[in-house]
Amino acid sequence: MPTTIALDELQKLIQQAAILVDVLPADEYTREHLPGAINIPLKDIGLSTAATLPRDRLIIVYCHDYE
Repeated sequence: MPTTIALDELQKLIQQAAILVDVLPADEYTREHLPGAINIPLKDIGLSTAATLPRDRLIIVYCHDYE
């Protein structure tokens, strides 16, 4: 279930080594993404991509769609 968090909470989580995953298509990610975020386009998410992420860190997945 999606959870909304405030910017100050996000900053705290990042300081505690959370990983940001932006799920926008690569071209949109290139134009605008949060600093430090990695890109795994939503259409590419699956078991193989999930396996590349560390299991011992909090993973924050986000998408910002203007439409």
